[in-house]
Amino acid sequence: MDLLKTMAISASGMDAQGKRMRVISENLANKDSIGRTPNDDPYRRKTISFKNVLDREDNVTKVKVGRIGVDRSEFELKFNPSHPAANADGYVKVPNVNALVEIMDMKETQRSYQANLGVIEASKKMIMRTLSILQQ
Repeated sequence: MDLLKTMAISASGMDAQGKRMRVISENLANKDSIGRTPNDDPYRRKTISFKNVLDREDNVTKVKVGRIGVDRSEFELKFNPSHPAANADGYVKVPNVNALVEIMDMKETQRSYQANLGVIEASKKMIMRTLSILQQ
């Protein structure tokens, strides 16, 4: 039944968005994690990418996490000469995490998750309606 395939596709989307939310949460939790010495790098923002995967059993294309990587952008420097991680000029490297970007990504993730959940709920209602028609 195609509605069951639809539900499987949406479930894979929900799973992928759940993993994306975990990555975003980790980034936000570590946005202030800096090194202990001048040579230590602070927390580096993680990124996530998705890929399409053919599920041969169901003969549908599902979304999966392709890769969890790191953002290689430069660290910002903040002047704090009293910090143990300050370099000779008094600057400390801070994580390349922008809380505003992470919150926007989180909102997008929530909406995508809710959309997939809506598809599952609609498919379930259609299946239940079909079953009730067949029983008459």
